[in-house]
Amino acid sequence: MDDVTIRPVDEADLPMLDRALRTLSDDLGDTHRATLDALRKAWFGPCPAFHAMLALSGDTAQGAAMFSPVFSTVRGMPGLYVSDLWVSDAARGSGLGRRLLAAASARAGALWGAGYLRLDVYDSSPEAIGFYTKLGLAPMEGQRTLALSGAGFDKLKGEA
Repeated sequence: MDDVTIRPVDEADLPMLDRALRTLSDDLGDTHRATLDALRKAWFGPCPAFHAMLALSGDTAQGAAMFSPVFSTVRGMPGLYVSDLWVSDAARGSGLGRRLLAAASARAGALWGAGYLRLDVYDSSPEAIGFYTKLGLAPMEGQRTLALSGAGFDKLKGEA
């Protein structure tokens, strides 16, 4: 995978990013509700909800990383939350996942001064856990990821 270049996504790349994210969802057995229009609105809205990098070999996506800003009062600095990391079957084991995370980290560092990386990984993905552990990521002791969506989120939002 020496011929792979990694660069930020631009508007013309959104269909390719969408295909990469859909492939990741299929690989994980996840429901994929993010339409191309939803990606466009989230990226080009008044406050971009994500940034993304593509790893390309010619015109073919070999990998993608989607990430957003976070801020930690404990760390006293901004970071990046990696919501999605996908590497094609052909590129797995080549170091491309590490290169994508490095590129996303460098971009977040340049854009908003990110000083740390955070992500979630499924317990049912031992290969992914192994990959992240080799990079030095570790579970955050004493913390648990929680989420609120759908009607519960709408209800809470309506209480403002």
